Amino acid sequence: MDESTVVVTGATSGIGNAVALACAEEGAHVVACARDGDDVADVVDEIEAAGGTATGVRADVRDEFDVERLLETAARVGEGGVNYVFPIAGVFHGEPGDTPIDEEGYSTYDDHLRTNARGVFATITEALPHLTDDARVIVPTGSVASEATEGIGSYAVSKATAEAIARAFSVDIEQTVGCVDPGQVATDLSGPGGRDPEDVAPMFLWAATDADPEELNGEVLGLREWKTATR
Repeated sequence: MDESTVVVTGATSGIGNAVALACAEEGAHVVACARDGDDVADVVDEIEAAGGTATGVRADVRDEFDVERLLETAARVGEGGVNYVFPIAGVFHGEPGDTPIDEEGYSTYDDHLRTNARGVFATITEALPHLTDDARVIVPTGSVASEATEGIGSYAVSKATAEAIARAFSVDIEQTVGCVDPGQVATDLSGPGGRDPEDVAPMFLWAATDADPEELNGEVLGLREWKTATR
């Protein structure tokens, strides 16, 4: 990833934070965004303290004008274009396993879709004018996108929609767009069980740099594919 430009949304916590730090460690200039500007500044400070380079942008992926500004900033930083995009920003209004869809309100449903699905659409859409020819977009997903899981509610609906968005872009643009399912990860979003985000960040970097583009484009790569390719 030396001298590449990487955009990571949701870069201040969980998988997004781990991916941002890992990309910087691999030599990329990371353009990091989240809703809280102070938290974004902290991520930039952490990357720079470790010898990396980063640019922070306070942006809410629910707002396409924020996202447009984010990608325009990334394009100015990366004079050769944007090489990798990780639309990781997400929300879950509830507790995993205890958020049945029949008890959800419209506002919860709308914000899940607006953040976790429309946010992916906006990030890819605003990236299009700036992507290099060989750029890759890596969208996080999980089993809840394709398997009925009790108590997950419209969060699962939003992840299934995000997968569909990735597949649609994969056939309509030249660049590679695929999904990564890291399995259960311990984050504020999904709860304490599962792997540490730092342990699955290399999987996202592998998908971005080394995975076969024909196997990634429009598909979901998981732990099995990653372990088979890297063992």
